[in-house]
Amino acid sequence: MIITLLATSFHNAAEPTPVDLEFFETKVRPLLHEHCFSCHSVQAKSVKGGLRLDSRMAAIRGGESGAAVVVGQPNESRLIQAIRWQSLEMPPNGKLREDQIETLIQWIQRGAPWPESQEPDSALSEKTYDWPQLQQQHWAWRPIVSPEVPKVQDTTWPQNEIDRFLLAKIEAVGLHPNPPAQPRALLRRIRIDLTGLPPSTAEVQHFLIAFADNRKQAVSDLVDRLLRSPEYGERWGRHWLDVARYSDLDNAAMPNAWRYRDWVVSALNRDLPFDEFVRGQIAGDLINPDLTVATGFLALGPTYISDGGDPDATAQARSETLDDRVDTVTRGLMGLTVACCRCHDHRFDPFPQLDYYSLAGIFNNTQNRDVPQGKRESIEAWDLAEKAIRDLEKQIVETKARIANEKREPTPDEKSQLESGEPELERLKKNLPPKYDLVHAIADIGNADMTLAIRGNLRRPGPSAPRRFLRILGGAETPLFQRGSGRLDLAEALTSATNPLTARVMVNRVWQQHFGLGLVRTPSNFGLLGEKPTHPELLDWLASRFQGKEAADFGWSLKKLHRTILLSSAYQMASSPNPQAMEKDGDNRLVWRMNPRRLDVESWRDSILTFTGELEGVIGGPPIDDIGASSRRTLYAAVSRNGDRFSSDGFLRLFDFPVPRATSEGRTSSVVPQQSLFLMNSPFMAERAKRLATRLHREANTESARIRLAYELLFARPVTTEEEEVGLDFLQSKSASTSPLSLWEQYAQVLLSASEVMYVE
Repeated sequence: MIITLLATSFHNAAEPTPVDLEFFETKVRPLLHEHCFSCHSVQAKSVKGGLRLDSRMAAIRGGESGAAVVVGQPNESRLIQAIRWQSLEMPPNGKLREDQIETLIQWIQRGAPWPESQEPDSALSEKTYDWPQLQQQHWAWRPIVSPEVPKVQDTTWPQNEIDRFLLAKIEAVGLHPNPPAQPRALLRRIRIDLTGLPPSTAEVQHFLIAFADNRKQAVSDLVDRLLRSPEYGERWGRHWLDVARYSDLDNAAMPNAWRYRDWVVSALNRDLPFDEFVRGQIAGDLINPDLTVATGFLALGPTYISDGGDPDATAQARSETLDDRVDTVTRGLMGLTVACCRCHDHRFDPFPQLDYYSLAGIFNNTQNRDVPQGKRESIEAWDLAEKAIRDLEKQIVETKARIANEKREPTPDEKSQLESGEPELERLKKNLPPKYDLVHAIADIGNADMTLAIRGNLRRPGPSAPRRFLRILGGAETPLFQRGSGRLDLAEALTSATNPLTARVMVNRVWQQHFGLGLVRTPSNFGLLGEKPTHPELLDWLASRFQGKEAADFGWSLKKLHRTILLSSAYQMASSPNPQAMEKDGDNRLVWRMNPRRLDVESWRDSILTFTGELEGVIGGPPIDDIGASSRRTLYAAVSRNGDRFSSDGFLRLFDFPVPRATSEGRTSSVVPQQSLFLMNSPFMAERAKRLATRLHREANTESARIRLAYELLFARPVTTEEEEVGLDFLQSKSASTSPLSLWEQYAQVLLSASEVMYVE
């Protein structure tokens, strides 16, 4: 009976998604390898308690004490009880960290996904790889080609090549693309997408007039104007910071992290070519001293510190830090889950464990440093002045201490020295020039190769792993990295025309932000477990244009890429549903309509402050701890690594801000009761309601005019007759509410909390 139940549980388990399997390979399997397999696997000299944890079925079956894993029920699972030290104390050599316990809890909640087609973990693999053949077996490994643009039946709908690629597939199944969006909806969509801010009432009126005169020209002029605006860099800088897992606080304070954030915003605003943008973040200090700040991409990641000081703990901390760097570069820039082969060859993709340590070896030769920024003369002048102050302070302190210890009066020389020294010290301090800026950066400290770590344990060295690029992209003869740490070689390999992934991944990320879903719907996994592109030819056409250097190409310009996408008929479609199309393609994989999208927390909050007239336009500077009490853009909120250190953390996480422990492939979009309670009860919303009511009374003279103005401000559309009547009825009622807000303030809060504010069509 028990065996039957176990078998039923196992076989009826939902098919794990690619995301679930990636979670297992990157988070769970390394934990089990390190802490469990020495006693609970086929490699163990003696399987303790009859329990094996090297396969899903073995974990569910359990050992002498019963099932170790109860699928979907972590609190009922003996494995979780043991690692919490509730029943047993496992592992016996020290309790797991809270984040490691949480990882195993999440794994069981997800259904304990495990690639059951694989055999239990074994020792080092001796696989051989036919790299040329493997490169041809999966679309992502193959070179980028510029495909021929398909012919279409409807030649009036396409505005550019993007439309022809999409329309060819739409027509092939007998469908038609949606009609164009209404001008107000289109203006708000473009405004939010490019700047994260809603249009003003004056901007709406100007666009409507221009749109009526010449639709194409009006949209083109709008896109060009917004791409030139400084708000563009703030909006798209935040998208990149998600990929870069940016935070202002790690284990230790990072008071200058914001300088990297500001560099990203500035680089995007001046349209720094994306290949240079990438190279700067990998090896900026080796290219140009002014680009040192860009290496914050690596330096601002989690840096793990040993909590015990013993060799095993030290090795583990170093291993975790290296894993973060490898994972951020490979997933963030190339859409590859290389971190899955930290302990073994990748289970699905052609990434040998040796290739993981070829990349890890690069970062093993680096160290985080705080680096001065500015003119060399200014830096040297400050250092000399500060040294003079320290030397004089030391001299005065030592003199006073000597006199006190010897219990005597100062000698004439000492008295003269003190009388002249203290005023001189004050003078030096007063004349000390402003200190130069410091940036958190990365620097080379060596050029040695690493050895492969058997089962991910750096204390168990295997064969040497020469520093080089991934062989699935470079082949068996992939050149070795020999300049310093290898970062400069890596930066060049990432942006080389022979690497098909960097351009594809970034094009896909931009498409994802404009359409809600990428052409590849697993934007950080282009491997065999990821989804195939819905439009592979379009993806390659965009990628080839993006990295191309010909006159008609983009030359790695993100702004040209944006412009091409936004000026397509596809982007300008309405988001309304079509019953026939919904039946054939409810998931909109053919892109026959625009996907309606929920605003991220930054755009939503910034929109609210725009409506109330409070939003400040100051760009850059140190982060703000309590963004709820600030009028600055949400981009400038202080963010901590674990999402629990600043007042801003709670606000941001309530609305799906990612915890920046790792590179993020995109925002989730949840609708939970806590969000509604915040809209109804928070001091933030109450204060915004007061500010909006004040603005409406200042700018309009009658109740009807104020309602009409509110709808134009918040929704970029006229109020309907019914909506106006409902508003007037409420404002003229004698409410028995005990709310401290006036009727107008209550009405303003309801409008600010509307779903229409939270979504873009």
